[in-house]
Amino acid sequence: MPYVNIKITREQEALTAEQKAALIKGVTDLLVAVINRGPKTTVVVIDEIDTDNYGVGGETITERRSRGQ
Repeated sequence: MPYVNIKITREQEALTAEQKAALIKGVTDLLVAVINRGPKTTVVVIDEIDTDNYGVGGETITERRSRGQ
């Protein structure tokens, strides 16, 4: 059973339900096409991560973005 976890930053404009559905369908279709796995057994999870909850180079993404990086 394929399990795909999509992690994206939670932005000021959240993903819409339609965008999430399109991601789930697109990833499922890709797995069917590439590895010939049935869509009924494919699990896709979307995690939206707050920019305060991860960082690069010792600082949060929120801090980096506040400086335009």
